[in-house]
Amino acid sequence: MSDVLLAAGTRKGLFLARRPVGARRDAGWEFEGPHFNAQAVYSVAFDTRRGSAPRILVGGDSAHWGPSVFHSDDLGSTWTEPPAPAVKFPQDTEVSLERVWQLQPGGADEPDVVWAGTEPGALFRSEDGGSSFELVRGLWEHPTRKEWVPGGGGLGLHTILVDPRDPRRLTVAVSTGGAYRTADAGKSWEPCNRGVEAVFLPENMRFPEYGQCVHKVARDAADPARLYLQNHWGVYRSDDDGTSWTSIGDSLPSDFGFPVVSHPRRGGVAYVFPLNADSDRVPARHRCRVHRTDDAGATWQELGAGLPEPAHYGPVLRDAMCTDGADPAGIYFGNRNGELFASADEGENWQQLAGHLPDVLCVRAVVID
Repeated sequence: MSDVLLAAGTRKGLFLARRPVGARRDAGWEFEGPHFNAQAVYSVAFDTRRGSAPRILVGGDSAHWGPSVFHSDDLGSTWTEPPAPAVKFPQDTEVSLERVWQLQPGGADEPDVVWAGTEPGALFRSEDGGSSFELVRGLWEHPTRKEWVPGGGGLGLHTILVDPRDPRRLTVAVSTGGAYRTADAGKSWEPCNRGVEAVFLPENMRFPEYGQCVHKVARDAADPARLYLQNHWGVYRSDDDGTSWTSIGDSLPSDFGFPVVSHPRRGGVAYVFPLNADSDRVPARHRCRVHRTDDAGATWQELGAGLPEPAHYGPVLRDAMCTDGADPAGIYFGNRNGELFASADEGENWQQLAGHLPDVLCVRAVVID
């Protein structure tokens, strides 16, 4: 019997929940936590390349001790923190680590490689399963990096996509540097933002080579060359690995938002959570609704069965929505109200799993045996 393991990183620690795949809708989840009490958990990853139990990787941030990376090989029963800082900027960079925004296992044929995205905006690579990382100099020394300007949430590298066809090919995104890609495991990089609008720039400068405030990027499950991008205003699709982008957000109630998530198996299926404009950044029209496309963005369907009514004010952050690998796929999201929601049928019906949690910063799920 397989279980779904769900992780919710919050402003005050990590919560884990578990229940059998295919359990009745009213079957309860077993919650535990918080782990890392009083630490802000901005990033969680499940590394399933190691066999039996997945390694859980966590980017925690202690107000007293600062940021760190932890891992567990026994589903959270025990945790390991390296004796030396796992992620540390070299002295010559003259900057210090503020936060680990993203943790991402490498390709299937490189089981010890883990990538980390940080604030300040940088990419790090680990070759020992996430115990220690080295700065990827190619991106840090890219000539455009010095022109990246922090957005409202800082200057963080928050998206790392490893191409399943070739683990040397990665796409990353930085607020507000834009999206970049490499074909040689990080030695060289090129911006990949053509067609993505930067609405905060003057009219004649709104489609720059780089400098967009990209909020999140996801890769299509069936077509690895297809990407979905949620921008600071604008939802986009690329069919050529990010070489060019097309707007697909016109039929949404708002094309502003933070997360974008692709279905784990079905091509052309993606999910977003629209928010109102910059003025308040709460759910569009004050309605807690997920929107799904089944045709790569040509049309969108509002999904709300079981979600709160009427007015709702809980925004969903860029890493606070995810899918699992079940069939049908489970969809999950948490919000800044401390509410956690789940759908066991690809978004058709929802249930609230938890309320009154601390501010939910990230959500991840995995199917385990």
